[in-house]
Amino acid sequence: MTQPVKAAVLGTGSWGTAFGMVLADAGCEVVLWGRRPELAEAVNTTRTNPDYLPGIELPAGLRATTDAGEALSGADFTVLAVPSQTLRANLAAWTPKLAPGTVLVSLMKGVELGTAKRMSEVVEEVAGVAADRVAVVTGPNLAKEIASRMPAAAVVACRDEEAARRLQSACHTPYFRPYTNTDVVGCELGGAVKNVIGLAVGIADGMGLGDNAKGSLITRGLAETTRLGLAMGADPLTFSGLAGLGDLVATCSSPLSRNHTFGTNLGRGMTLAETIAVTRQTAEGVKSCESVLDLARRHGVDMPITETVVGIVHEGKPPVVALKELMSRAAKPERR
Repeated sequence: MTQPVKAAVLGTGSWGTAFGMVLADAGCEVVLWGRRPELAEAVNTTRTNPDYLPGIELPAGLRATTDAGEALSGADFTVLAVPSQTLRANLAAWTPKLAPGTVLVSLMKGVELGTAKRMSEVVEEVAGVAADRVAVVTGPNLAKEIASRMPAAAVVACRDEEAARRLQSACHTPYFRPYTNTDVVGCELGGAVKNVIGLAVGIADGMGLGDNAKGSLITRGLAETTRLGLAMGADPLTFSGLAGLGDLVATCSSPLSRNHTFGTNLGRGMTLAETIAVTRQTAEGVKSCESVLDLARRHGVDMPITETVVGIVHEGKPPVVALKELMSRAAKPERR
């Protein structure tokens, strides 16, 4: 009899829990790791995650623990679902406990501050593993909808196509359809930059600028992402797929998007401190906008929308002033 695939999901937030549900629904044995004993107990006794996915029943194949070693033991896939900027420190503590040969799977959509490294690069460096043991899951994947088992598609990216296919099989359910891709760079950039563009669209929505502005920001945001991807060796077709356009559209148009909601509050006149205070979960673009801009400058890529978001979020520039500066840039051909 074939042994079931085992997966450790490190992180009990909404996306980590939702992806754990997907894995369990696909037939995997899933252990969810979290820091807080009361949350782990709630998962195990009430079959719910009351803090992040209240009212949604978790599948029987998923249980929780606060012991990282227990979660990681024998895991075929180790899923990393913590905030991007905490990955390095967390993974350093987990690395000695990783199961031999486990494939490390990043659910994170960010770029590390200071180093401007993509999450897969941080994983390779800290865990000391080859690139073919690091995979990425990305796409239009709003956690609450997936946890409600609403239809969604995603990209499973890994340089090792066979590893990507194994992960694809491990998370394929009637409601979650994963596609494989070997362009890890493009898939990660699509996921990281869309959070920044989501902030920009949210700010515009908060200011009441209308749908033409939204459509323009989404399109020009995709152009920024593609320019950066090309400079870093990504496949341009990736950005017209689920990891690019698909994720960007979902983030920029859904009230479930943390980054869009964060931007909307800023656009309505809330200060950064006030917006952070009312935001319960991490909006990755708030910190990653700085590291994405850093990455762009290292590669000599012009990203004016990203620069505008950094000005508003981190430099205190009023959105009205930032908008005027963005709109008054010198005119140029569309394809530059």
